[in-house]
Amino acid sequence: MENSSNNIFPPVGKPKWLRVKLPTGKNYTELRSLVDKYKLNTICTSGSCPNMGECWGEGTATFMILGNICTRSCGFCGVKTGRPEDVDWDEPEKVARSIKLMNIKHAVITSVDRDDLKDMGSIIWQETVEAIRRMNPQTTLETLIPDFQGIHKHIDRIVEANPEVVSHNMETVRRLTREVRIQAKYDRSLEVLNYLKEQGIRRTKSGIMLGLGETQEEVIETMHDIRNQNVDIITIGQYLQPSKKHLPVKYFVTPDEFAKYEQIGKELGFRHVESGALVRSSYHAEKHIL
Repeated sequence: MENSSNNIFPPVGKPKWLRVKLPTGKNYTELRSLVDKYKLNTICTSGSCPNMGECWGEGTATFMILGNICTRSCGFCGVKTGRPEDVDWDEPEKVARSIKLMNIKHAVITSVDRDDLKDMGSIIWQETVEAIRRMNPQTTLETLIPDFQGIHKHIDRIVEANPEVVSHNMETVRRLTREVRIQAKYDRSLEVLNYLKEQGIRRTKSGIMLGLGETQEEVIETMHDIRNQNVDIITIGQYLQPSKKHLPVKYFVTPDEFAKYEQIGKELGFRHVESGALVRSSYHAEKHIL
């Protein structure tokens, strides 16, 4: 969070409350083995998520479809950027079989951006959800989707698939969007969230990262903007720099500040608020279907 008194950021080191527990447990070990054996793409591993052990231990995993190379070069994201490989049209069945093999109770599906494709990857998105439904009728689903450039016919494929939760992340405040997300647009993301709810999606969700230079006022403004789209769930976490090539951390938000944002979120009427240093988009995702 930005120091609003002088806008100067001193060098920062990781505080003591940002200690990640080493993943352990039988469920985690079994899932880790299957992911490695079958070379599955999960954002848990590609994005170096600090909660991988906890989530996998609860039987929740986040799968990344449409490859592991993104057409966008967001300054915060650890996923590779470049020219993606050809679409694997067998991927929906592969993901569905993986979920069955891993006995996943709640699956989160996300993807790289595929601006190189005419349909932005939305056909594979729809087919993946449908394949999971056929093969894993007891598994609940969240889809963490890109903006599809705001094109309704692509978003409609997600609506038709009708997952329990549809999420699209704002990632940051309005002022920093061009720097942090580059090809994305703040208002377009709000429009996507609004459109999803208008089309009848029961649970919508969004998330933001803190520590990129935003002020408290901007965070609260963004929370208002998200809630004004009738979004049900919000996640608020600390940005952690994936590598030296990525945007630097300008501020580590304290636990008290995260608690404050959680209270504000509840007062705004969000059904679920996940706010904490290690919170990520799919953190406690299995609870958000309730």
